[in-house]
Amino acid sequence: MQFNSLVFLVFFVCVLLVRQLPVLSWKGKKVFLLLASWFFYGFWVPSYLLLLWISTVVDWIAGSRIHRSSDPVIRKRWLIVSLVVNLGLLGFFKYWDFFIGTTVAVMGALGVPWSPEPLGLILPIGISFYTFQTLSYTLDIYRGDFKPSRSFLDYSFYVAFFPQLVAGPIVRARQFLPQCDEDRRVTTGELGWGLGLVILGLFEKVVVSDALIAP
Repeated sequence: MQFNSLVFLVFFVCVLLVRQLPVLSWKGKKVFLLLASWFFYGFWVPSYLLLLWISTVVDWIAGSRIHRSSDPVIRKRWLIVSLVVNLGLLGFFKYWDFFIGTTVAVMGALGVPWSPEPLGLILPIGISFYTFQTLSYTLDIYRGDFKPSRSFLDYSFYVAFFPQLVAGPIVRARQFLPQCDEDRRVTTGELGWGLGLVILGLFEKVVVSDALIAP
């Protein structure tokens, strides 16, 4: 779902309207925003939602176990679990076909015929952003800079928040999660400022695109 597409415009307006409904509790709004964020991410390749969920669950468990343990060995083991799972998934999708191609070339140079078929993996959109975002959560807990969230809903919302899920920037949990404690009404000035930035961004994209295709 492209940010400058009609589909995203409809999606965003619907999310904004539901978010402002006074009949919904703040918890209900967070549940809706989380589901909307998952829908946004899964709109392109639904199966890649599984990767987002794996990173979310692994770092939630790792962060909790690290915080509850005073044994440095156990703490380090859970940190390694987080690093291996997250960086393993990222490395597999980003570099597996490159690794296979390089290995085939080396084996060919050595006179060893080996020609496995590349997997043709499509890099999951935003995987670098949410991978390092969940890792930052676990690392902050490991270093003692942050305590685990008491709400899995808030934590999942932090990981999947759609405005920065696929394009960044990486947000630290200690910056985002305190904002989930209570509902905040959007003022007319804030709404106008936000829409102004959106229009400016779209205008800049159109100008840059026209400049690139101009003869």
